Amino acid sequence: MPARKADETSKSAVRKTAERTKAQGEAATTLPEAMTGRASPAKAAVGDKPVFAYIASLPQPQRGIAERVDALAAETLPGLQRSVKWGMSYYGVGDGWCFCCGGFAGHVKLMFINGAALEPVPPVTPVGMGRSTRGVELQSVDDLDERQIAAWMKQVASVPGVGGKKR
Repeated sequence: MPARKADETSKSAVRKTAERTKAQGEAATTLPEAMTGRASPAKAAVGDKPVFAYIASLPQPQRGIAERVDALAAETLPGLQRSVKWGMSYYGVGDGWCFCCGGFAGHVKLMFINGAALEPVPPVTPVGMGRSTRGVELQSVDDLDERQIAAWMKQVASVPGVGGKKR
């Protein structure tokens, strides 16, 4: 009898594990790779086309947010350069990359390289993006404070070695 009970318990554990694995598999197939909490599998490439393709691959509302951030960057920074790096869109001017924008489940992260030096300092300190990187997490286009974000874009682009010319 005890052998039978252990056998039933192990079958139950296997069934629950299989159900959990199946549920995780379904979530992975319905959620684009970029939205899983990890960077997207978008290949690194320099230029406008790869960034536009990356943004187009995002689901709504992340796509709309990323499109507006991209348009705001183009309006704000003359000589804007775009690239896809580490599965996110990167933006820069001059001799460096200034900020990045990436889609994740439920939000878009807009992160400023050397953001700790911005005024006011953006509120989010991302994990694994460097000690001085700061930014914002946007859940809808309405969360975009375009005036503040444009000010941060201008500030970070003027820093030598990050976005501006080296002195």
